[in-house]
Amino acid sequence: MFVGHIAVAMIAKRARPSPSLGWYVAAATTLDLLWPIFLLIGIERVTIQPGATAFGPLIFDAYPWSHSLLMVIVWAVALAGFARWRKVDGASAVLIGALVVSHWVLDYVTHIADLPLWPGVSPRLGLGLWNSVPGTLIVEGLLWIVGIALYLQPRHAKSWIGRVAFWSFVTTCTIVWLAGHWSAPPPDVRSLAWFAMIGWVAFPWAAWADRNYVLDAK
Repeated sequence: MFVGHIAVAMIAKRARPSPSLGWYVAAATTLDLLWPIFLLIGIERVTIQPGATAFGPLIFDAYPWSHSLLMVIVWAVALAGFARWRKVDGASAVLIGALVVSHWVLDYVTHIADLPLWPGVSPRLGLGLWNSVPGTLIVEGLLWIVGIALYLQPRHAKSWIGRVAFWSFVTTCTIVWLAGHWSAPPPDVRSLAWFAMIGWVAFPWAAWADRNYVLDAK
């Protein structure tokens, strides 16, 4: 899941508007920000195999440090603590931590049984939505539309810059998401990891767009 995670960030922004959307996008995508780094340094593994699932060509052989539930909780506490250090209010910091955990929950719905509970020998979980292309498009696509709508409903762009920033962000995220199914598989794991580093652009881009939107007057 990709745009589904960002959709949850947008819903969080609707619930607590004070922190930048950038904070929420960073939280919701934290695990996928760490994953390519861990691939590049060799502590996690993935296999590229066309047909691995109906929606994508990846078999996640081992990603205990970025995606095991125990480590997800560790990353959630760490990011929430960092947010508090950066003067984010307590309730919003808790929400930021919850968004980190939400990533694992949404992955549990989409992934096949490959999500560990802790590093080492562990049960692996996943409901396997990725085995259905229509199911993936409907579930994640609807979540994406709802997230966008809930973000936009109480706010408007201050200028054309805001509209360009926001809709270019939405369009790029949508293209990256759909490319996971319709584009050719990456040639090798290293290329995949470097491509996945594009996620590090998402949260500053979201923050930039959010700076150019304001809440409607009540």
